[in-house]
Formats: sequence, structure tokens, C-alpha cells
Amino acid sequence: MASLQTPICDFDRPAPDFALSGVDGLVWTRDQCRGEKGLLVMFICNHCPYVKAVRERIVRDARDLADLGIGSVAIMSNDPGDYPEDSFENMRRIAAEFDFPFPYLFDETQTVAKAFGAVCTPDFFGYNAQLGLQYRGRLDASRKEAAPPDVRRDLFEAMREVAATGHGPSEQIPSMGCSIKWSGEAG
Repeated sequence: MASLQTPICDFDRPAPDFALSGVDGLVWTRDQCRGEKGLLVMFICNHCPYVKAVRERIVRDARDLADLGIGSVAIMSNDPGDYPEDSFENMRRIAAEFDFPFPYLFDETQTVAKAFGAVCTPDFFGYNAQLGLQYRGRLDASRKEAAPPDVRRDLFEAMREVAATGHGPSEQIPSMGCSIKWSGEAG
């Protein structure tokens, strides 16, 4: 399982549009997921230890960001043929178990992950109200285990700044996680 870091933020890069099926049975687009002050797009999955370590924190931060006008969406782009834990049924189960306050979408063709330039899980893309990229960093200092509860909330603080000013911090620490499991690639 390859561990990767995300590239640095390409400020103001526009958010690609998408229309993907959610575990709630609906098809969601980028504009349906955005909030008045911005959009957080998260590439996650069910099997990755980096994601498992922070699921509760992702839910907490998405709820707190919603109060600031930032909409959130999670997209699963792994090939579930090779990773059954990432199947649509398991996505539905995880979303219910952790009470996801955001749509959890399946990128079956992996074209959305490629359009965003996602490389790992978790991979966070924070956009302002004009859907220009302002954050491409980590959630917090967690890795395969959750960092201490009082750790700095990098993602939340950055997106709070985006909600208030339209701009993300110039200093960002890359997210780290498991590589996206592309179709046709060996695990």
C-alpha cells in the first residue's frame, strides 16, 4: 500500500464539476454540494488506515464548517474490484455508521479524481465561494493513528479563513495517505 503526499496548493484553480451517485440514492453535482462561502471536496475510502484514523474528525470538521457556510462532499474513487471494503454497499454502511453530514459519492469511472488531481486518501481540496482552490493540505497531524485530541485543526482553521476572507493560508502542510487504487493497477 503506497503512501503518498499531496502536491502543494494550486491557488485559484477552478473546482471541476461532477455528477456522481451518492449512497443516499441521489445524484449530486458540485454546485449542489457547495456552501455560500465555499466547498470542501474530500477524497476518502473505507479501507485506508489514514482515513479510518480520522473519520470522526472529518465528520466533526464538516459539521463545524457547515456552520461557517462551507459545504462538504466526500468522494470514493478506488477500484472496489480489488478493494471490496470500498464497495458501494460498504460506503453506504460507513456513511450510516459515522452519520456523515455530507454526501458520500462513488466515482466509479475515476474521472472525477483525475479531474481534481487527487492522489491519495484522504486528499482535501478547499474552495472559496468562487470555487477557486485555496487549500490542499492535511486535516491535522494524524497519520495511521489519530493525533492527540488537542492537536491543531489545520483543515478547519484554513477553511475558516477561506470562509472569512476568500483566501487560504500561504503555508500548508500536505495531506498524507494511501494512494488511490486506480483501475487496472496492481495493489
